[in-house]
Order: sequence, then structure tokens, then C-alpha cells
Amino acid sequence: MARIIVIGSGFGGLGAAIRLAARGHEVELFEKRDKLGGRAYVYEINGFKFDAGPTVITAPFMLDDLFAAAGRRREDYIDLVPCDPFYRIWNHEGRAFDYNNDESFILDQIRKWNPPDAEGYQRFMKTTKAIFQKGFVELADKPFLHFTDMMKVAPDLIKMQSYMSVYSYAAQFVKDEFLRRCFSFHPLLIGGNPFDAPSIYAMIHYLEREWGIHWVKGGTGALVAALGKVFEELGGKIHLNADVDEILIDDAARRATGIRLKNGTIYTADHVVSNADVSFTYRNMIPERYRRHWTNRKVDALKQSMSLFVIYFGTKRQYRDQGLAHHNIILGERYKELLNDIFNKQQVADDFSLYLHMPSLTDPSIAPEGHELFYVLSPVPHLGSGTDWTKAAKPYRDKIMNFLEQNYLPDLQENIVAEHYIDPLHFQNTLNSHMGSAFSVQPVLTQSAWFRPHNQSEDFENLYFVGAGTHPGAGLPGVLSSSIIAEELICGDVHREVPVLPMAEVV
Repeated sequence: MARIIVIGSGFGGLGAAIRLAARGHEVELFEKRDKLGGRAYVYEINGFKFDAGPTVITAPFMLDDLFAAAGRRREDYIDLVPCDPFYRIWNHEGRAFDYNNDESFILDQIRKWNPPDAEGYQRFMKTTKAIFQKGFVELADKPFLHFTDMMKVAPDLIKMQSYMSVYSYAAQFVKDEFLRRCFSFHPLLIGGNPFDAPSIYAMIHYLEREWGIHWVKGGTGALVAALGKVFEELGGKIHLNADVDEILIDDAARRATGIRLKNGTIYTADHVVSNADVSFTYRNMIPERYRRHWTNRKVDALKQSMSLFVIYFGTKRQYRDQGLAHHNIILGERYKELLNDIFNKQQVADDFSLYLHMPSLTDPSIAPEGHELFYVLSPVPHLGSGTDWTKAAKPYRDKIMNFLEQNYLPDLQENIVAEHYIDPLHFQNTLNSHMGSAFSVQPVLTQSAWFRPHNQSEDFENLYFVGAGTHPGAGLPGVLSSSIIAEELICGDVHREVPVLPMAEVV
């Protein structure tokens, strides 16, 4: 039995902590904030329960597998509610496109925009099925620690046109510009630019189609609480308000020996698993004199994802008659140009595209009776833009809320009874994200698989990484896969397939 410290309680950290505790190890979890969850924090304001981060639950079989690893049944802890439609996607003129997992419904929706694209979409789906089989089933929970690991899969990745962007890949099959946007926006959910993210991420659409999009009754925070309960039932120990200042290193042995908290308390361990941002971990938790591979210069050379501006708000009136769905994506007139401003020019544009979340439509329990709960999210550049968000936040908030009031939510601002917003400074100062990025290392081809920061540190053999910044990347399926990798690396297992995955459906 080994003593293991897990830093951070996002889904990657919780997943690793549960799996390692279930294997009989002595595991202690350290969380900087006063609640578990990391980015999946919950703000409780005036009777509203706002999920701060992840709201799109895909791949429910991965949750089933995690609970099963602990000898539990997911159904005994949380209820998953399917969302239909998955998304309602609005163009700049206020016209909507819905999709779900009913192919005939999707084809009817496509024909309303451009009838010839129905056949192209069917071909698109057939190819994304093969991409999913290779990119997710075979590779997502396999560590890429050696360059030879990458070379083994390179022929398949080339065959699947992974050198193309998600947008370019979708554009081969779908000709209508708005529909191209509908089937290429998914990299934004994991911090990527659809015009830069490799086409392997087109599998996200297939993953959604095959297993659906779900809502956790009570909010994503209810899932976090359930996982925390399971961890403690396994004998795990949770430390809240425990800000880790340093990972302690034995330079001669090239090993991590434990951690020191900001209050000076030291905890020792045989292994350390970091669910903190990879760049932040190396740059801020380990003195550079100990780091031979991940120098500050190398860390700073990583391309970070964009950041987010998110407004959480509750209203005293309901908006059930405005045509909104649970998940709404509101695309501005500009698409490629806006993304270029955010990712490449590093400038806050005058216009925006938004994700408008309306979970009280599905689950009234998270808001006071007769009220409505929302959050609206706008991608913005990370702090490399030089924007002074202490001055820019309020005007940006006002611009978004005025837009919503004029186009989707009449009389919005006079009906708001709870509100909170976060900006890139929150991601940097509270969530310890390097450059204030929202999804850590950006998913581009040269930062994927072996090229991404490894799950096992190149500098210290007993330091491991889980979460968005390491392989395979951001998003709930990605970070849960990283926890499987950490478990197997620490426990020395030979790689295994996730047993609950219904292989016959994806082969």
C-alpha cells in the first residue's frame, strides 16, 4: 500500500483519488477552495445553485465505470436526465437548428437549411465513427510516454486526416456555412479553435450522438458531491482550504517526496498526482532548479487555450416562452474572424458568440420556485491579450446582458435577483490557470498525444498529471480517461480497455 497525495479536486483528481483508494492505497486529496470540484465549483446565491463550470455531461458509461471501480452503482448516487435537443444553435438572425441522437430528426433539420447536405452529413457520421474508434476507444486512456508510442499510431492518424482542422474536415461533407459551424464548434467545448484543432476532435459529435448529452439532477455539483462521498467511503481523506505551495523534491533521487501547504504544513507521500493546471504545477509548485525538462522557458512556449467570461444570473420571472432550450449556442455573424481575434490576435472583439445555459428548464430544483436560472459564457483571449479585466469586465458584462435582453430575454435586467461573473483573472488567481486559460494547454496537433505534457512527469518518476492539460485533454471524458491512466501507471497495470464500453456499437 502506497501513500498518495492528489492535488486538486476537479473530475480528474476525484477520479484518480477514487480509483487509487479503491486499489487499497492511502490517498489524501488537497483542495485549495472551500468546496470540492475545481472548475466544477457551485455558487449558491439567493436560493440559486449555479454550476460554475462543466454542464455538458457526455459518455455516461465512463461515470458508470468510475463508480464500478469503487464497487458502487452510479444510479445509487446520482440521477442522469437526458437532454433533448442536445443543443439549440442560433444563427446571427435568430434562426435555430436543433440536434439530438435521432438521425431522421437531424436530417430533417439539415434539409431546412440545405437539402443536399443531408447526404453529406450521413457520410460525415460514418467517418467520425472510425475516428471515435481509434481516437477514443483505443487511445484515450493509453499513456503516450515515448515517441515510439506516437509513431505506432501515426499511420492511422494520417489516414484519418488528423492534419486537417475540425472545420476543414466537416466542410468536406457539409456545404452550407451555418451547418459547417454547427458540426465544427465542438473543439470550443475543450478549449480549442475549430480552425486549428485536429480533425480527431470531430469524434465529439459522434460521442454525443451515440450516448447522448445528460444533465445531473441537482446540477453538476451533485456529481462532485457524490464522488467526494464515494472517496470518503473508501477511506480517502479530504483537505479543504488546503492551498499547496510547493511539491517537495529529492533532487538526488529525482522524486517527489510530498507537499508543503501555504500555511507551512508538510505532508509526505510515495506518489504525487497533480490535478492542478500542468503549466502552473511546473512553474509555481516546483522550483526551476529541480526541473531539467520542463524549464520555465519550455512551459511558457506551450500554447494555452482561450479564457472565458461567464455570467451567472437568476431571474424572478421565467422565460419558458422565448424558444430557448437547456443548451443554447448563439453564433455571431463572424465565425472564423472572431475565433482568429480570440486565439491568434489575442484581442477582445466588439462582437461575440455565446453559450446560454438554461438548466432550470430541465431541473427546477436548482432555482427558487417560479424563478429561472441561467449562465452565459463568452470565449475571450487569455491574459496574453494584455486586457485589464479590472476595468473591462463590467462594460463587457453590460454588453452581453444588453444583447440578451434585446434578442432573447425581454426585460432581463429588471428581473435579475442573483448575479455573479468571472473573467480571465478568476482563472489565473483562483483556479491557478497559467495565463488565465480556461482549459489549460490548447488542443492543437503539435500539443496532442505524445506532444502534450505527459501523464507521468519527464522530470520526476513518481509525479503524475491528470486533468485538462495532460493527455488526452479537456472535457469530462478526457479528464476521466487521464485518471484511468494515472491509476494504471501507479499500480503498474498492463493497459486494459474500459470494460463497460459497448464495443459492438462502435467497431
